[in-house]
Amino acid sequence: MTQKPNITMVDDAVTPQSSSLKTKQIKVWDILVRVTHWTVAAGIIANLLFTEDGSDLHQYVGYTVVGLVVIRLLWGLVGTRYARFTNCFPTPTRLKHHLSDISARRIDRDHLGHNPLAALMMFTLWAVIIGLGLTGYLMESNILGNKDLLEESHELLANSLYLLVPLHIISAIVMSYWQRQNLIKAMVTGNKTLPDSPSTMK
Repeated sequence: MTQKPNITMVDDAVTPQSSSLKTKQIKVWDILVRVTHWTVAAGIIANLLFTEDGSDLHQYVGYTVVGLVVIRLLWGLVGTRYARFTNCFPTPTRLKHHLSDISARRIDRDHLGHNPLAALMMFTLWAVIIGLGLTGYLMESNILGNKDLLEESHELLANSLYLLVPLHIISAIVMSYWQRQNLIKAMVTGNKTLPDSPSTMK
């Protein structure tokens, strides 16, 4: 009589995995990506909360931030793998697949750096920052006659950051929890900790 193999059914949802799950560190963000990210963040906070509108310091900080954004945009074309926009550009197909991974709490291994949703936020923030720099320069240079319109546009763009910046921070915190991944720490170290094999994060 042939003995049947002893098969034990394991419920992954209730079985601790942290003790047996093998992980690895993956370098996703290079030093330029990280430095520009945090320096731009510091400049935005400084100009929103601490510098006086129209002051020399306000202008210097603003132009520095715009310059850093331009450098980051260029790096997105020629930089390292995960810095390039070709790796995360938010096409409809990429957004659909990424949302599917999020709903299933899977790691999106096609976008280990910035994902398509994060790319949408990045491009929006960068557009606002460049718009602030342009309207600020035009106001100070008096190239265009309608200074009131420029001031209103500059103020509108600046006020939009009071919504976009908290949204960006909250999204990072929520996704860190949802994906079991400390995204803020990863943007400091450049590394993400991932399981060796594709898995559903539950």
